[in-house]
Amino acid sequence: MHPNPFPDVFDVYAYGMISSSTLYILKQPFPAPDGYAELDRSYRMTGGEACNSAIVLSRLGVKVLLDGVWLGDTSDGRWLLETLNGFGICTSPLRTEPGYEGVREIVISDEHSRTILGNYIQLLSTTRQWDIPRKEHLASARLACIDPFFTEESHMAGQYAVESGIPYITIDCPYDGALAQNAAGLIISGEFRAREHSQADLLSLFTEYQQRVKGLLIFTCGNEEVLFGRQDQGIQRFPAYKVKAIDTAGAGDAFRSGVIYGLLHGWDDLETIRYASALAAIICTRFPGVLDCPTHQEVLEFMYLCSTSLIPTSYPSPSNTASGPGQPRPK
Repeated sequence: MHPNPFPDVFDVYAYGMISSSTLYILKQPFPAPDGYAELDRSYRMTGGEACNSAIVLSRLGVKVLLDGVWLGDTSDGRWLLETLNGFGICTSPLRTEPGYEGVREIVISDEHSRTILGNYIQLLSTTRQWDIPRKEHLASARLACIDPFFTEESHMAGQYAVESGIPYITIDCPYDGALAQNAAGLIISGEFRAREHSQADLLSLFTEYQQRVKGLLIFTCGNEEVLFGRQDQGIQRFPAYKVKAIDTAGAGDAFRSGVIYGLLHGWDDLETIRYASALAAIICTRFPGVLDCPTHQEVLEFMYLCSTSLIPTSYPSPSNTASGPGQPRPK
C-alpha cells in the first residue's frame, strides 16, 4: 500500500538506492582481523542513499517523491514502506515485487568509521531491479536528488532533469561523465576517492573535477574539513564541526540533504556548506541518526551554539521537537 498520494508539485524527486538495514554500534573501535569488539546496541534501520536523504529532507519539511530500487515483499520491505510513509514521503512510484527479498545491508559503526555488508553488488550485476525514471516526475519537481549507481537509468534521470530545466544533486561519479558535469551540485566522498583515486593528490583531483563540473563541487572528508568551490573559483574550505560521534551511518546522506535544502532556499555556497555540515554532525550524535534526524530549527540552534562558546559535543533529540521547520536563513 502507498497511502501518501502523488502530489501535483513537490520539492524534490529522489531517485536511487533504497534498502532495509540493521545497524550495530560498537563500544570500541572496529576490530582488526581475528579481533573482537563489544556490541553496544542494534537497531532496525533504513539504508540506501536516496532513501535516507528522502527521510532527512522530509524531516526538514521538504515534500519528497521517492523512486528507485524495488521493495521486497517481505516483513523488512513492508516495514520499510511503512516507515517511509510515516515520514510523509510520497512512495507512489515504488514497486513491491512478490517473491523478491529486496536490498539488505548490515552496518557496523564505531565512533570514527562504518563498515557495510550487503547485497549491492548482486543488485547491480544481475537484471534490473529498480524502476525506470519518468520524465514527468522530474518535470514537476523543483530539484532532483539522483544516485549514480544505476548507470543507464541514473544518466536518464539526469538527462530528463536537464531537459526539464530542473537542477539536480548527485554523488560519487567520474568527472568525465555527463551526470557529474551537468549537476547543480556534486559531492565526492572520501570513501569514493579512496576507492577510485587512491593515488591522486587531493587538491589536484579537486581541480580536475572543478574544471568540468558546472555546479557546486564538494569534497567531503569524514570528520575533517570540507573542500568546495565552482568553476573559475579557488578552493574554499570549511572545518568540520567537532562532536562526539556515536553513529556515523547516514552522515553523508544527511550532508547531501543539507546541500539540497540550501539550494532549494537560494543560499550562497558557504551558508549551504555550513548547514549541511551541521546537519551531518547532528546525525552522528544520535542513534539511530537518520530515523532521529533533526528539524530545521534544531539545526539552526546547533549552528548558533557552535558560533558561541557553548560548542555542543553531543546534540540529542529533545523530548518534544516541533515537526514543522520555519524558513529563517542560518546565522
